[in-house]
Amino acid sequence: MTGYFRTIEDLERATYGLSAGSNNLLKATTGIHAPHDTLSGGDATLYNLVYGQKVWSMINREINALSMLPKKPWKSSGWRVMKSRSIGGAGDTFVVSDLATLGGTAENASISGITEIAPTFANLYLSPKTIAHTFELSEVAQLLGGMDDGIGDIISTYREEVGISHAEAMNGMILQDLTAVAGVGINAHATKADSALTSLYKIISTHAEMNALGTLTNKLKIFGQTRADDGSTDYLEAYVDSNSGTARNLTVNMLNTALRNLMARGGQPKVFLTGYDTIQALGELLQAQERFMGRTEVVPSHSGIKGVKGREVGFKVATYHDIPIIPCKDMPTGGSGLSDILLLDTDHLFMCTMKPTEYFEAGMNTKEVFGHGKLGHRGLYRTIGETMCTYVRGQGKLIDLQ
Repeated sequence: MTGYFRTIEDLERATYGLSAGSNNLLKATTGIHAPHDTLSGGDATLYNLVYGQKVWSMINREINALSMLPKKPWKSSGWRVMKSRSIGGAGDTFVVSDLATLGGTAENASISGITEIAPTFANLYLSPKTIAHTFELSEVAQLLGGMDDGIGDIISTYREEVGISHAEAMNGMILQDLTAVAGVGINAHATKADSALTSLYKIISTHAEMNALGTLTNKLKIFGQTRADDGSTDYLEAYVDSNSGTARNLTVNMLNTALRNLMARGGQPKVFLTGYDTIQALGELLQAQERFMGRTEVVPSHSGIKGVKGREVGFKVATYHDIPIIPCKDMPTGGSGLSDILLLDTDHLFMCTMKPTEYFEAGMNTKEVFGHGKLGHRGLYRTIGETMCTYVRGQGKLIDLQ
């Protein structure tokens, strides 16, 4: 019978393209150190130990938060927002102190006596951030990679893995829990926060929350404005449901209240972003109440290009009130308990891209030998962009959960 693997040797030859009878790969063995077979003289030292060229990743490298954010081209570094109505105040609801201010006017009234009204605006802006990572290896290391017990084309392996790490680092930036930045863990690097992509946790926050962070550089600055506690910057106050750092039980009412309040503000949450643990807890909570999360198909996008619906590109996710719940392994927990829940209106929250991720390479295998200056090779990944939110009040989060 043809077309079947009868032995491990058949599988290895098919995998690595070896011809029948070839022993080029069959050098590692029973246990680790004895050869599969020996020469007539029985000298096992004539065989190198070869473990194959494939490097298997043992690490979860998902970048769901970064992938979930829409990608838009950089068209402008600033924008205007209306922070107060012409009449009715700046709050979620329309409020006036006297019916006379609504504009009721007497017949044939003098135009000069009509109350003059006007909306108030604010200017917001941001600057692009450059995220870059490099790797380097010698020419000798690259050449030996295809010999001895190497992994073959080392540059190709590094190119793939560093590219994944580049994206994973940006994913970590936008999920950086700023309470940790100002805390014990990475307080020494707090001054570098302004060089990273703006965290969703800085955007989806309040003045009180950010003001409590301690040493974080420019902690109250967001999109060129400074958050204040006098009501003048309420348009920069996101919806935050917290419990002053004390964990409390997750309830359905918390989610429903958050959705109701965000909709009252004019927000339309398009996605929940949270951890696997919170999704499981929510499923168990709803099941106990004989209610169930739905499921829907999400079509991922890359650099603003959406995939086509279908088994090959779509994936099923849980939903709550028809809003997809996207899991993320790097979701902060606030120090204990369940992962936080971000409620995102992605019509107004996206990755603004000036230069999409690009790869550059120089060295002995290119024409840039003298520019590189070393007998080796170097690769560079670079992305230029920033996290942008044109409606902060439409974003929300639930924290201090257990």
